[in-house]
Amino acid sequence: MTVSAFCSLSLEPPLILICIEKTASVHHALTSAGGFVVNILSATQEQLARRFAIVDIDRFEGVGFSRSAEGYAILDDVLSVIECRRHALHDGGDHTIIIGEVDASRIEPGAPLLYYRGGYAQLER
Repeated sequence: MTVSAFCSLSLEPPLILICIEKTASVHHALTSAGGFVVNILSATQEQLARRFAIVDIDRFEGVGFSRSAEGYAILDDVLSVIECRRHALHDGGDHTIIIGEVDASRIEPGAPLLYYRGGYAQLER
C-alpha cells in the first residue's frame, strides 16, 4: 500500500509517521491495526510501486512476501523494512497521520526508489 507521506519523527523513542488519505481503500485497515510495516522499495522496484498504487485490485496477487511476527506483510527483496507498533493517530484534514513506534528494522545495500514531482527518480551522487 502506498502512503502520501512518510518520515522519521523522533530518535528517542524511535518514532516514524505516515499519512494516509481518508478515502484510501486501506485507510480502515491501517487506522484500526495495532501496528504496521513500512516496506522501502529499491530503485529497481518501480513496477511494484506502480502495482500497489492501483485501486481495486488484489495488490498481493503474484507478489512475493512473508509475514512479520505480528502478521504484517513484508515484501520480498525490498531495500528496507521498518516494523512499528501504532503509537498515535491524528487528524490531518483529508488524511490521517499515523505515528508508529519502531520495534525492528533492517536495511539491505542499494539505492531507494524515490517519488518526486509526480514521477519516479533516482538519487544522484
